[in-house]
Amino acid sequence: MDPATILIAGVGGLGCAWAKQAHERSGRGVHLALIDADERSFATGEGIHVLRLGHTLDKVGCAALPPLAEQRMRGLSSLTANVLEPTELVVLLTALGGGCGTGAAQEFARQARQRGAIVLAVAALPFEAQHTRLAIAEAGLARLEAMAHITVRLSLDRLARQARDRGQQWHMGSEWIEDLVDGLVRTLMRMGLINLDLMDLRAVVDQDGEATMLVGVGRPDDPRSILESALKAPLAAMDVGGATGCLIQVEGGPGMTIGQVDAVASLFTSALDDGAHVILGARVSEDLDDSIRVVTLLSGIRPD
Repeated sequence: MDPATILIAGVGGLGCAWAKQAHERSGRGVHLALIDADERSFATGEGIHVLRLGHTLDKVGCAALPPLAEQRMRGLSSLTANVLEPTELVVLLTALGGGCGTGAAQEFARQARQRGAIVLAVAALPFEAQHTRLAIAEAGLARLEAMAHITVRLSLDRLARQARDRGQQWHMGSEWIEDLVDGLVRTLMRMGLINLDLMDLRAVVDQDGEATMLVGVGRPDDPRSILESALKAPLAAMDVGGATGCLIQVEGGPGMTIGQVDAVASLFTSALDDGAHVILGARVSEDLDDSIRVVTLLSGIRPD
């Protein structure tokens, strides 16, 4: 897959910050779109597209005004079309509960999907104590989920707890996001022992029901540690048991064996529906050395 057909898109301040970090790590010709009303979110460089929600002289932002952000995103449709022209996959990063992310993210997802791209979104939900923002986020989440093929619900409460444990500021604790985006890019761009492509991805995301993504890292001789790493992701609560679609990419160092791939894949798919459509990919990466990373997309999840 040509890296130029993959777009990492950040919407809103936090989404743009995470998108820039993920893009810096993934790189390899992948494009980046930064969408916000605040110019502090923007950056310049090859393959970087800036979409400002409002004129540079316009002092009115979109804070707590999702309809305004949506309207401005819709007004940028001609520019967005140019950005999306070569795009086949959009990885959209945003935070809900404010104006830009809540309003513009779902509209950008709509435009991308309308142009035939697969849209995988990671949406951070407000802290549980932020009741007003939670109400705004809930409405925005429903609209984003209707537009994106997969929407991963990220819990800021869990993210903050994990960041505190590591002595980090919570808004910079995006290693999980970087691992996920990097894993997706590698999965679709590089040849492997067992290859995955865009058609495999479409076969999984087209399943009915809710969907999410997981990423786990651990030692090759301890597959359960990899699963436990994945389950510690800062996601909002969702029971993935009974999922009917699964794309799983196992990536390890030069010493990784087919037996280790099978053991990890079996553990990750053990809770799925008996008739689940499972697509497996595997590849060797020199930089992983003595570890295995698993990126999993789960779909067809039935809400309780």
